[in-house]
Amino acid sequence: MTQKYFSLLLLMLFISLFSQKQDLRYVSKPYVELQHPEWSKNATIYEVNIRQYSKEGTFKAFEKDLPRIQKLGIDIIWLMPIHPIGVEKRKGSLGSYYSVKDFRGVNPEFGDMQDFKRLVDKIHSMGMYIIIDWVGNHSAWDNPLSKEHPDWYTKTREGNFQPTPWYDWDDVIDFDYENPKLREYMTESLKFWVTEANIDGYRADTAGFIPVDFWDEARKQLDAIKPVFMLGEWESRDLLKNAFDMEYSWSLFEKMKDATTRNKGIGNLVEYLAHDVNTFPRDAYRMTFVENHDMNSWNGTPQKNFGAGLETSMVFAAVINGMPLVYNGQEAGLDRSLNFFEKDPIVWKESPYFGMYQKLFKLKHENRALWNGKLGGEMIRVVNSKQDKIISFYRESSGDAVLPIFNFSGEDVPVNLDTKYYKGKYVELFSGKVYNLNDQTPLKMKPWEYLVLVKSK
Repeated sequence: MTQKYFSLLLLMLFISLFSQKQDLRYVSKPYVELQHPEWSKNATIYEVNIRQYSKEGTFKAFEKDLPRIQKLGIDIIWLMPIHPIGVEKRKGSLGSYYSVKDFRGVNPEFGDMQDFKRLVDKIHSMGMYIIIDWVGNHSAWDNPLSKEHPDWYTKTREGNFQPTPWYDWDDVIDFDYENPKLREYMTESLKFWVTEANIDGYRADTAGFIPVDFWDEARKQLDAIKPVFMLGEWESRDLLKNAFDMEYSWSLFEKMKDATTRNKGIGNLVEYLAHDVNTFPRDAYRMTFVENHDMNSWNGTPQKNFGAGLETSMVFAAVINGMPLVYNGQEAGLDRSLNFFEKDPIVWKESPYFGMYQKLFKLKHENRALWNGKLGGEMIRVVNSKQDKIISFYRESSGDAVLPIFNFSGEDVPVNLDTKYYKGKYVELFSGKVYNLNDQTPLKMKPWEYLVLVKSK
């Protein structure tokens, strides 16, 4: 009897396993195949313009300010290009950082290699990470490569060097990534800074101008040295599969402008959120921002771009899906465009933005609902009675939850939120006020008001 019982049990188990066998052709596969560095899971990022950061404009001067940046709640420090700048066809008296004369050298304006290594070591000793800007698409006219390897560059029909076709980047000349030797040189140069200076990765300038297969191979070789973090200045899925951990969310910047100074309402911003949830790869990262060096230099200040909705946009960009960026000076209320080709140091001053970011970043570090990629919570729309002006959503992960609410209008808006699935006690991040959410939650939102409700455990 016992033997028959166990035989029957084994038969049933076999039938069960066989019936559950699935055709692997129809099994869902994650789009992102790369492995993010473990330390990036809840990270924030800070962009540094060394030339303008201080009056000295050096690595040593910047190093002195690291405790303040750490206090802000920053994890990843991104330095704009640190390499020597070309002289031939230079723009302005100091030139553009993005006109690189030596991909394995240090701009003497900032210091020397030892100064840079000390900065890297100091950043690491404080529990932060450092990536540097990489300008792989082009070089300065007087980069020695143009004489040693002229075949590494694209040419006009007359056989002359040229800026990237269709662009007015007159101070640089365009590389040809069809050349295997150029690819090898660039890959070895990327590896050089990881092995020589122990940096933690790169921000790749105009990443999409360079073939994806180059980046895929370069990432593989970099990860063989140490786990690196790669940020691409681009916005497309293909770079996120095997090459880049994160890319820019240019579209968010534009949709927030639509909802603020362009007076287009929140329709386009809601559309952005819909695409983020439905079409963006779950484990890819987006860098969210209201300012970076390009926006500051060429598109005006955040005050101009977002007007009365600036703080609303800053908080919004910090709690939606993505990794929030702070451009140096932004936390001090920088309200002017920095000169790109001349010395023009930031004027540092007290600003409420510093404390605001401190609270947001502390929450991001501690609350898993705001973590990056698949570890964070999906943005679930909280239906409200004024969906033409109010954006409300819920994020939850590993027992942590937040419910942010934003009035993207210059009007007082009475609104009712359908919170029957999100009931409980919440504490507002900035005011400390307690909210007890029931089936329906009525609120009176002031113009451009925002609430970040953190669920109590």
